[in-house]
Amino acid sequence: MSSEGFDATYAIVVLVVDILIRVVAVIYVPQNRKPQTATAWLLAIFLIPYAGIILFLLIGSSKLPKRRREKQREINAYILETTEGMDRVTHDATFPSWLQPIVELNRTLGSMPLVGGNTAKFYTEYEESLAAMTEAIGTAERYVHVEFYLVSWDATTAPFFDAMEAAVRRGVTVRVLLDHIASVRSPHYRRTIKKLTAIGAQWRLMLPVQPLKGKYQRPDLRNHRKLVVIDGEEAFTGSQNLVDSSYNKRANIRRGLHWKDLMVRFEGPIVAGINALFVTDWYSETNELLLRETPTRARPKLPHALDAQVVPSGPGFDLENNLRLFDSLLYSAQRKVIITSPYFVPDDSMLYAITNAAYRGLDVQLFASEIADQAVVYHAQRSYYEALLRAGVRIWLFRSPTLLHAKHFTIDDDVAVVGSSNMDMRSFSLDFEISIMLHGRDAVNRLREIEESYRQNSTEVTLDEWLTRPLRSKVLDNTARLTAAVQ
Repeated sequence: MSSEGFDATYAIVVLVVDILIRVVAVIYVPQNRKPQTATAWLLAIFLIPYAGIILFLLIGSSKLPKRRREKQREINAYILETTEGMDRVTHDATFPSWLQPIVELNRTLGSMPLVGGNTAKFYTEYEESLAAMTEAIGTAERYVHVEFYLVSWDATTAPFFDAMEAAVRRGVTVRVLLDHIASVRSPHYRRTIKKLTAIGAQWRLMLPVQPLKGKYQRPDLRNHRKLVVIDGEEAFTGSQNLVDSSYNKRANIRRGLHWKDLMVRFEGPIVAGINALFVTDWYSETNELLLRETPTRARPKLPHALDAQVVPSGPGFDLENNLRLFDSLLYSAQRKVIITSPYFVPDDSMLYAITNAAYRGLDVQLFASEIADQAVVYHAQRSYYEALLRAGVRIWLFRSPTLLHAKHFTIDDDVAVVGSSNMDMRSFSLDFEISIMLHGRDAVNRLREIEESYRQNSTEVTLDEWLTRPLRSKVLDNTARLTAAVQ
């Protein structure tokens, strides 16, 4: 065959393969995906067919391997037994009529009940929350459960590690879970692993990407939860990782960038629900199902205690539990909605829920950061500001060099949500998250005070100002938005 004939045959084969890729993509990609996600993937495949299809095969499915999903279903039976405190829920005049259906929604999706008789203490200062968790570990008698997206042994977290080591020496069982990819990408990973081993903690990597060891799933499916449980008596959860507030990165240190987080210390029946998530994740990584342990101390019934419900979410569940909760609360709000989210990239349903609340005349406010550590997400987030501002949403940007990393929002004067979940499509579909829905005016009032402290350190964005931002910023924002739905 002449070189001309070979070239012609090769061109025909390439053309046929190219057409087949596009046809198969149109048939397969939209199946069980949101239209915006399917459209984004099809756009990538049509523009760059070979690279696009490889990317799709690598990260196009948000499902975990079958066995891991089966484990989630198995553990739901365990979670359903975590019902202590249901009789303490305060169904009085302060209980909104619209809240019970949302409680049932959460129960159906995540198995956890709403439980009463809880207390909550909020920590807004980074070192203060670390000190509180360290002190709590010092009181442990039976077990300490530690789970963080990112774990690092550094000068700031050293007392926490020392407390775990002292607990082990007292005969306390210390179990630690840390996300593989998040931790391995951070400074001090190797010495952190060595330290965990040296102090005698039982530790495991969450969602490890280790194909040579037979451990593999979509590499950007991550466990983003943050929690500490002491003896089943008290628990901490929120937005903070176990690392210095600079994340020990040279670029952050050079910029003077620090994270500002919110952690909450709970006591009461809700602790069993938080611990159930640790048990779930421990079982997924070790095949060891920890027995449920009852608290050793009787819990008194408090007259003004807090109702709380754990809402787990992530790729181990069939539905986007956190997104459904958030949207339901937004549509139920009657007067005020205040959102704090460092990474705010809503899907269409959430964007409609937020703007509809503003169009209904509610006081709707969003706290985000003036600066960011992730350029693409930062610009994608900014692309939504015009629509929000036109609807009447007030946007506050927390001033640099602090990155407001807290994740919470409040509805009217009655209900709040705190936890690890951002309001972005990654947190809705790709990350394991923990959210705690709270019912209680004392807790909401405390969060209102925290929101006011943010306001005092933020700059409000106006529509006129936003429309006059540089053309370069508009191009970057709108271009980054195209990547938001590629999941």
